Amino acid sequence: MTEDYIPPRGSRLEGKVAIVTGAGRGIGRAHAIALAAEGAKIIVNDPGVERNGSGGTIAPADEVVSFIRENGGDATANYNSVADYQEAEQIIASALDAYGQLDILVNNAGIAREGLFHQISADDFHAVVNTHLKGTFNTCHHAVPVMMKQKFGRIINTASSQWRNPEGRTAYSAAKGGIVSLTWDLAFELRKFNITVNAIAPMAQTRAFTNYQHPQMLSDAGLFVKKAGDELAGARPGGEHVSPLVVWLATQSAENVNGCIFRAGSGKFGIYTHPTETRSVNKDWRNKGRWTLEELRKVIPSSLTFDDSVAPFIPNR
Repeated sequence: MTEDYIPPRGSRLEGKVAIVTGAGRGIGRAHAIALAAEGAKIIVNDPGVERNGSGGTIAPADEVVSFIRENGGDATANYNSVADYQEAEQIIASALDAYGQLDILVNNAGIAREGLFHQISADDFHAVVNTHLKGTFNTCHHAVPVMMKQKFGRIINTASSQWRNPEGRTAYSAAKGGIVSLTWDLAFELRKFNITVNAIAPMAQTRAFTNYQHPQMLSDAGLFVKKAGDELAGARPGGEHVSPLVVWLATQSAENVNGCIFRAGSGKFGIYTHPTETRSVNKDWRNKGRWTLEELRKVIPSSLTFDDSVAPFIPNR
């Protein structure tokens, strides 16, 4: 990422207050800087943990706050962890304490722990899910009552292409799939309160995906490596190519955009379709009873799967 990138100054978010979780480095840092450049006051949340979630330091959050202030913005640091429900409450409270309101919540915090399903430990699986999925729930659960009361809010969650295109990161893919479903449900429930909830699946070079052993791990396991080049240093630009979409989703221009999952970064913006039932077979169960195994043996290959059908992201054996 270009750490010293400064977006053009604007005023589209003047008077708004935004929280960006995991904002001390990488994509979250870019989001915080971009939102501040449009006039939003920023809570820069980051406990300063390592890539795998261990340790902690106040330095990353403090550095981003200093950078924003030096460039004419207003920001306050917060060092709580989204993975802890009570600490997540303190993240939301920090916006209310510092600025008296909360308008925008960008859920970006995450960690990475590698391992195929049969290799990853239960502790590692839970740690990843707790930070990504549970962390998104935690902050939303505390922020939503504030937004409902003021009848305004913009929530932007962070998904991943791996919710629909797995690449051997079981915990990460499961967490991101959960975030997609959470985004859809919140968008449905909160729409009458003038709260929109969308998600982005970023394409950017971050430390979460600078594990150059991952393609080799898949290869050693005899699994198809779909996009090994994406794992290489410099294969993708930084988060500043993702952040313009986050800023736009927070503006008045996107007031009617709700429940969408976007692909963003590397010069590209796209949108995912909602999973759709594409084919079906029906039986009059009231008059003709249940499907039998013999019936399914015939009808599924001929009408649903067409013999050798597999999910589109699973390569041929």
